[in-house]
Amino acid sequence: MQLRSRFRSLAVVGLGVVAMLGVAVAPSSAGQAPAVADARRTTPTVVLVHGAFADASGWDRVIGILQRDGYPVLAVANPLRGLAADSAYLRSILDTVPGPVVLVGHSYGGSLITNAATGAANVKALVYVAAFAPDRGETLNQFSDPTRYPGSKLTPEALVVRPYPGGAEASIDPVRFREIFAADLPRSETTRMAARQRPVSVASFDEAHDEPAWRTIPSWYLVFGQDRALSPVAQRFFAQRAGADTVEVRASHAGFISHADRTGKLIESAARAVR
Repeated sequence: MQLRSRFRSLAVVGLGVVAMLGVAVAPSSAGQAPAVADARRTTPTVVLVHGAFADASGWDRVIGILQRDGYPVLAVANPLRGLAADSAYLRSILDTVPGPVVLVGHSYGGSLITNAATGAANVKALVYVAAFAPDRGETLNQFSDPTRYPGSKLTPEALVVRPYPGGAEASIDPVRFREIFAADLPRSETTRMAARQRPVSVASFDEAHDEPAWRTIPSWYLVFGQDRALSPVAQRFFAQRAGADTVEVRASHAGFISHADRTGKLIESAARAVR
């Protein structure tokens, strides 16, 4: 009871401070003009979307490069609870970002930027980093066929599946994490990454995608040629189909960490092209 009363008091104090500052806290709705109407900002904000088995901290080196070069950056905390839910969450964030946006997705994050950016007037460029770029009606599981898209070792046997309220979630077996996700990073680093990886809803991989944003928004693609999580063959297919400006490097699925400079360079190329 004492804890409850304390939290209630803190909430009242917090609301009082908000009222004193004149800050609006009501959520945006379809009838409200989103913050993207701010035409004064010409330098795009780079919005980074991590994928499955990762978190936003993986972007740290890329963030440092972009911030050094004067770009505002927002690294989204991807819920990883389902394609539709995660896409809606990302879109709600995009609707609050003032000025133009360069939207970047890694791995599963690519499926989210493909969905969430459709019809988003402030998104001026899409950057896929070893990422899914599905078409309407496609599912992610379509691209796990080892005959059509060889190279991936992310098989059902490599996953640890656990139940959670409302479904099941998967993570990579820590014993195989480095081999599959980050073979070009030091073992000491990948051991920590494996321990803190964030699982993804299993159902995400069977959800059908909506109209893809890459049909109407200029796209860039960074292929990781030594990827063992998402087939490099699939990556090249996505890039070609989207008509993306494409760069390929010899990197693992975690190439956005091991080759942060190349990743940052491609993102900045996209940003310069749409300014």
